[in-house]
This record gives sequence, structure tokens and C-alpha cells, in this order.
Amino acid sequence: MVIFSVFFGKLASVPSDGVPYPIFIFVGLLFWQFFSGSLSDTSNSLISNQAIVTKVYFPRLLLPISSVIVKMVDFLISCVILVGLMFYYGFKPDLLGVLILPLLLLITFMASVGFGLFLASINVKYRDVRYVLPFFIQILMYVTPVIYPASIAGKYSWILALNPMTGVIQSARAALLGTTPINWLLILISFLATVAVMLVGIYIFKKTERYFADII
Repeated sequence: MVIFSVFFGKLASVPSDGVPYPIFIFVGLLFWQFFSGSLSDTSNSLISNQAIVTKVYFPRLLLPISSVIVKMVDFLISCVILVGLMFYYGFKPDLLGVLILPLLLLITFMASVGFGLFLASINVKYRDVRYVLPFFIQILMYVTPVIYPASIAGKYSWILALNPMTGVIQSARAALLGTTPINWLLILISFLATVAVMLVGIYIFKKTERYFADII
């Protein structure tokens, strides 16, 4: 948050929808760190637990899902810091803003599981995936409105909406900071997209699961 605030908030003067840049970027990083950390751990969950996968039979689906659940601890700790920042900058969300957070967390969870299951499945066979993934996540961050508002894209902002995390981050800022009205259509699009991603991820994972022990 401090680094982004200095380089993008001060030096580059990136707009922040009229709110202080540190808390603007922190809300974005809060959900992005949960998503990116979960995606990274989930994609490597089978390789990291190779000894268990090859020797003990159990539902392999538990490994990637547990990786995402563990990241929720970091998310909750970061939420405590966010509360402190909101007090410091004088932001007080309304009841709707607080109630919408579990829905946004659910969307992020489904996106992490869906993409993570797909990457975990191909990572078993193609081990180079774990080396490429950090670069992919870094690039994905810059095409997601984490360090800038979605409005900066102007009439092309609909392209950013194709990314499910755009709806999550933009809605979180709208709910907590009041940057814009809550866009329920955008939340619906993100929800339906992540449901589809998770179902596809589970399908691919279950289809290749019986080969995991042999390949690893």
C-alpha cells in the first residue's frame, strides 16, 4: 500500500475517485491479495502434497479448497487493518456496504477455486506452469482495477468488466468508500462468471483426478 501510494498516488497522480489513495488502493489489494495468493497456492497444492497424493486415497479436491480457506485468515487480518484505515480517514460504511462483503468474498473464493483447479490439473502434467504463474498473476493485476479506478478506461471500461475481479473490487470500493453507486448488474455478471469458472474447474479437475497419482 505504501509503495503504490508513493509511486502511483504521488508521483504518477493516478486518480482514486475522490478518496485518499492509500485506502483506495488498500481495498483493492485486500481482495486481490486473497485472489492471487489463493490462486498461487491452489495451483501448486497437488505438487506440494505429492507424498500424500501418491500414498493415501482421499478426495483430492480437498487440497486446493483448503489452500483457499487458509488464505481467508490473511484476509480477515487485513480487514482489521482496513477498519483502522477507515477510522483514520473518516469513512463509515452503511449497513448495505457491510452486508455485501460476504457476497464479494464468495465471488473471490469461487474465482480462486475455479481458476486454481484448472491450473492445478495442468500443473501436474506440465510442471513449468508454476514458473510462469507468478508472471501471469502480475500481468493480470495490471488489467484489473487494483491500482486505478475502472472509470479510467472510459468507454472501454466494459472490457475490464469481463474480468470477474473487476466487479468485486469496484463493488467493494463502492460499498465501503462510496466512490460510485453499487453496480448490481456488474456484481451479477461477476457472480455468474465465477460460478461458470468454478464448475468448469471442478469438471476438469475431476476428469483428470484419476491420473494424478500416476503422473506425479
